[in-house]
Amino acid sequence: MSQSGTQGLPIDLRGKRAFIAGVADDNGYGWAIAKALAAAGAEILVGTWVPALNIFETSLRRGKFDESRKLPDGSLMEITKVYPLDAVFDSPEDVPDDVKANKRYAGSSNWTVKEVAETVKNDFGTIDILVHSLANGPEVKNPLLETSRKGYLAAVSASSYSFISLLQHFLPIMNPGGATISLTYIASERTIPGYGGGMSSAKAALESDTRVLAYEAGRKGKIRVNTISAGPLGSRAAKAIGFIEKMIEYSYVNAPLQKELWAGRNYLLSLCLH
Repeated sequence: MSQSGTQGLPIDLRGKRAFIAGVADDNGYGWAIAKALAAAGAEILVGTWVPALNIFETSLRRGKFDESRKLPDGSLMEITKVYPLDAVFDSPEDVPDDVKANKRYAGSSNWTVKEVAETVKNDFGTIDILVHSLANGPEVKNPLLETSRKGYLAAVSASSYSFISLLQHFLPIMNPGGATISLTYIASERTIPGYGGGMSSAKAALESDTRVLAYEAGRKGKIRVNTISAGPLGSRAAKAIGFIEKMIEYSYVNAPLQKELWAGRNYLLSLCLH
C-alpha cells in the first residue's frame, strides 16, 4: 500500500515538487499523472497552453473539476500554481508578431519556456519532477505523403523538441535525483494509418531524444529521463486525430489482456519514478 492508501508501489513524494506541462482539462494523461503525484504527497505546479488558460482556471475555480480532483484518501488534489505556457517558443525573441497580437494570448505574460522556468525558479527555487504531456500536429489528419514541410516541422517542434527545450531550461533548477517523463505512442515504430501530419516521426524523434537526454541529463544533473507509451486514450487533444475511437477499439480487440484503457494513477506514477 502506498502512503495515499492505494494499491501499488510504496511511493512517498512528500517534500517533492512537480511541474506538469500540458494540463488544460481533467481528461488526459497529464491530469492523471498530476493526481498520482499529488496522491503520493508531491506539490503540484502545472503549465497550461495560453489559449486554454482562462477556461482551465475558471473551471478549476468554480469547482467543475472537483469530482475528478478527488484523491484516494477523499481529499482534493491541490494545484499550487498554474502557469501559462506555450512550449513551441523557447524565449520572447522567438515569438512572431502575429502571436504577440493574438487576442488569445492577451492578458498573459512570461509564457515561453525560458520565462516559465525563470518564474518557477523565482517562485519556488527548485523542482524534483518534470512531466512533458504535450503534443500537437496541425496536419495530423493528413497522410504523410500529403503533409507540408511547415506542418511536419510544426509537429516535431510541438511534440518532441518541446521536451528538449523544457529539460534544457528546467534542468538547472531540478534537484539531483529528480525525474522527467514524456508520453509517446506506438506509431513511432509501427504504421498507424491515419496518424499523419508528421506525428509518427515526432514520436520517433521523442523516443530517440529520450535515450540521448537520459545520458546527458544523467551525467550533468543526475536526472532520470524516461518516456512511456500508454496507448490511445480518448482525451480532448486526441480527438483531433479524428478517429481516436477506432484506435481505442482496435487496441482493445487486439490486446492480450482486454481491458479498457484509462489514465490510471499507480501505473503511470510507477513508470514515471522508477
